[in-house]
Amino acid sequence: MMAAGTAMEPMTRATAEEIAARELETANEEFSRVVERHRPQVFRFLLASTRDVDLAETLTQECFLKAHRNWSSFRGESSAMTWLMRIAINLQKDHWRNRRMQFWRQTRTNAVDVDEASEWLPSGESSAERQLLARERVGHVWRAVKGLSERQRTVFLLRYVEEQELSEIARATGLSEGTVKAHLSRALARVRAELGGGR
Repeated sequence: MMAAGTAMEPMTRATAEEIAARELETANEEFSRVVERHRPQVFRFLLASTRDVDLAETLTQECFLKAHRNWSSFRGESSAMTWLMRIAINLQKDHWRNRRMQFWRQTRTNAVDVDEASEWLPSGESSAERQLLARERVGHVWRAVKGLSERQRTVFLLRYVEEQELSEIARATGLSEGTVKAHLSRALARVRAELGGGR
């Protein structure tokens, strides 16, 4: 005979289902917090990459849908943000590869224009003249970034739009930190040359 308090009742099917339901609810709540926290950064990266609000929104939704489907396999070897950026980068690459289009090539009717993009940037410049000059600078930067290779553009956007550290960019892109530095250096040199030549 077993001592009091040590007997274990067999787990019933109802009990197992209740436990599974609670675990699923906890996982869904956790994922909802991840979406709430990281959705703006993923969207901003995809918008900067595509310059198309509708496409960026669609790819952002696909990113989180894919992440939700694979949430149980997320092992936490990197941050959730790095994992999500990796998914976003792959979706963006797949989009361009599947459409056989060059990066940032969009119709005029769907593309984000320079004036609209420059309004999203924080600016302490108050005069209309200074705002116009800021918009022109933004336009020059976008045109310069447009000419970068796909990897250089991705690294540049993750560093200067999303303000990620080199180690985070390396994990998100699957490149070594040294390769990230090399692409970033080349990207900066090309952007600076374009901006210097455009003045």
